[in-house]
Amino acid sequence: MGATLAGVATGIGSLPGTDIDAAMAATFDALPDLPHIPELPGRGPGADIIGRTAARLAGLGIDRTPSGWRLVDRPGLDQRAAQQLLEADLDALLPVAGPGYDGSLKLQLAGPWTLAASVDLPRGGAALGDSGAVRDLVASLAETAREHVADVRRRVPGAQLVLQLDEPSLPAVLAGRVRTQSGLGTLRVPEETDVVAALGQVVDSVDVPVAVHCCAAQPPLRLFRSAGAAVVGIDLTLGDVDRDGLGEVIDGGGVVWLGVVPSLGPGIPPIARDVAAPVRRLWHELGFDAEQLPAAVGVTPACGLAGASPGWVATAYRLLGQVARALSEAPEGVS
Repeated sequence: MGATLAGVATGIGSLPGTDIDAAMAATFDALPDLPHIPELPGRGPGADIIGRTAARLAGLGIDRTPSGWRLVDRPGLDQRAAQQLLEADLDALLPVAGPGYDGSLKLQLAGPWTLAASVDLPRGGAALGDSGAVRDLVASLAETAREHVADVRRRVPGAQLVLQLDEPSLPAVLAGRVRTQSGLGTLRVPEETDVVAALGQVVDSVDVPVAVHCCAAQPPLRLFRSAGAAVVGIDLTLGDVDRDGLGEVIDGGGVVWLGVVPSLGPGIPPIARDVAAPVRRLWHELGFDAEQLPAAVGVTPACGLAGASPGWVATAYRLLGQVARALSEAPEGVS
């Protein structure tokens, strides 16, 4: 049995609060078809997607600075603390899933290009500006991904795992919008072949399906698929959708996760019919048969929910479950 990728509701990763046990239990309860390991950045440095990925980088030292994280010669106290925090988060799987759990489960890491744009060199400035540092980061992240999957598998050996790589900074990298340390210039734009190769190196390093998620505008969907992603995830609420790219992903057998629920509560909660409507409209514009939709689409929040209230998180996950069921059971309309 493989992991369930389409016809599901799942989260992006981050949630509010500081109680990992409560967050883990709530995620498994609300998203039974594809729960995810929560990230709780409200706990401080090392709990967000950049910090927890950087802290796990195999063979590289990372240190905390006032502005973020930087590469150093050897691991420091901040890196070890972040590593221990992640280990505790993974241990929180056991009371919820248990060793007998055999359902799908999603885990998340920052993608290589977002990491290169977010982690600084020892002398300052993003690692993206140093091609050698980028190569080291990519190689280390590939090994980290293998280790992370293995760590989760040891705890829940029967789980059908999915790895999500978050690449919110990749559109800025490709557009030359990542600033130099002085802020007066921008860093070089890598060749697209190098971007694909680096992302593909990480994708190929694991033996589980990989989803590449980007909630920024204009995500490079074709690039994600060229790198081997089984799933591409985007924020549908932004409205600027690359329909040709989405069509190619679906035609090629890929799955699309569409972010349809706002990351912050809109005041009056929407109803499932209204949340599903943009998905149906997009599907119609793409020209695919309605019956194909459940096998190619999943739904998520627009982006992470770390800034949301606990009440909105519960509402958002409930809505997503309703929408996923409606799209699977009644492709032509929500009853």
